[in-house]
Amino acid sequence: MSDHRDGELAEGDAPEADGGHAATTPSTHTVRLELSDEPGQLLAALYPIADNGGNLLSIYHERGNKTPRGRIPVEVDFEATQERFDGIVDALRSEGVNVMQAGTERYAEEVTLLLFGHLIDTDLSDTLSQIEACESASVADVSLAAPQGTEESSSARLRVEARAGETETALAAVRDVAEGKELRLVEPLAGVEA
Repeated sequence: MSDHRDGELAEGDAPEADGGHAATTPSTHTVRLELSDEPGQLLAALYPIADNGGNLLSIYHERGNKTPRGRIPVEVDFEATQERFDGIVDALRSEGVNVMQAGTERYAEEVTLLLFGHLIDTDLSDTLSQIEACESASVADVSLAAPQGTEESSSARLRVEARAGETETALAAVRDVAEGKELRLVEPLAGVEA
């Protein structure tokens, strides 16, 4: 004997569309986050996942491995439908969590840039945060050369990763930050063959 009448769906069942449950069947997703090294940040990042219907599977918290901005990379695996997955990523970003990778969304292109000027006086951490605020860009590596004190100009080599097809958008974000802080930017040469 069935627990529900014919034609009614049991809780958790989904109506079939085009002969299957593809749109409503949960699948495994991975998000790679960058969190501040402060108490409660990991827990705060997990709430948008749970609140939007994600079923947590695993969390890889790389406490000993920091990003160039001094943050902690965290990889979270969870189950969700595609629609819920998109909502989770949007919720994470609206909560101010830096989503470095979401599912198959990866930073596929890379450019190396040089910044010159008063990088320390203009707050290098803030400069990197402003670049990271552009969803097309992620700062993968930073190398700083600064003389003693802050009177002299310093330089930084940035390795910036951009989403596939969005390198120009990422570069525009770096240009805006450099201009706002009166820093000189040296961009890679385009179209030059060795």
